[in-house]
Amino acid sequence: GSDWSSDVCSSDLLPMYAPFPPRVMITIMSFGFKNGIPLDADLVFDVRFLPNPFYIDELKKKTGNDKEVYDYVMSFAEAGLFLDKLTDMLAFLIPNYVKEGKYRLVIGIGCTGGKHRSVTLANALYKRMKDHGNYGLTLVHKDVDRLK
Repeated sequence: GSDWSSDVCSSDLLPMYAPFPPRVMITIMSFGFKNGIPLDADLVFDVRFLPNPFYIDELKKKTGNDKEVYDYVMSFAEAGLFLDKLTDMLAFLIPNYVKEGKYRLVIGIGCTGGKHRSVTLANALYKRMKDHGNYGLTLVHKDVDRLK
């Protein structure tokens, strides 16, 4: 794993000394629940309500970074609906967090193994958010390369 979570804490102090309002840094992180919830996640969303591509032979070995898996997961109306509701909630939350002095936000999106559904939804959320709002945006797939 990476050890960048330690410097996340120390840089939370920076905004107090910054002469201008800092940009919010948002990380969208996919993960697998079977590997544990990321400790630095502020918000955690469970996408295990969507059908699991793991059980489809030709998708099993692929990930949400592959078009076939992405298209399969996003073909369910619930995936788009979830994305709409999540985007709407984040549009409400982000400015309110900033008002309270929170400048770093980690949004965790989890499925069972962290390879298919969570990766797809994290990619879709990133696509949707990257051209909106005054924030830095990072996409991390925590468990996509795990062997089991």
